Amino acid sequence: MKHQQTVRLRVNGEAHRLEVDPSTPLVYVLRNRLGLTAAKLGCGLEQCGACAVLVDGVSTLSCATPVAAFQDQDIVTCEGLGAPGRLSRVQRAFVEAGAGQCGYCIPGLVVAVTALLDAHPQPDDSQVSEALAPHLCRCGSHTRVLAAVRRAAGAQQ
Repeated sequence: MKHQQTVRLRVNGEAHRLEVDPSTPLVYVLRNRLGLTAAKLGCGLEQCGACAVLVDGVSTLSCATPVAAFQDQDIVTCEGLGAPGRLSRVQRAFVEAGAGQCGYCIPGLVVAVTALLDAHPQPDDSQVSEALAPHLCRCGSHTRVLAAVRRAAGAQQ
């Protein structure tokens, strides 16, 4: 049996104290213990971007890094960015641009674009490419994702 330890997390503005194996990757804790299923387990190697969450405002991959590494940091999942009827500007731009096809990669992309626009409200093409580089979309929605980024960058806050 693995060793359990109390881990303190702040997720979507809410404090949590969880008894977990501290080596458990964050994405498993978010999905299985907190019921936040937007971050997906894709590759398990932090190479596809489906598991992205904001950690202290930075887009961070969460499928291989132990939950203990995130203790006392501010974690925001795609669920924490908006809700039905009150989508964030990035979520709204993705909907308006029809950026989602199967939807598996979209929460990670929304998180990455949110972090990008928070740091660079009017990003140039190289900044967009760098922000999206860790994210794979196997459905071929790339041009619609880029349109969503442009739309969100032009949207009023």
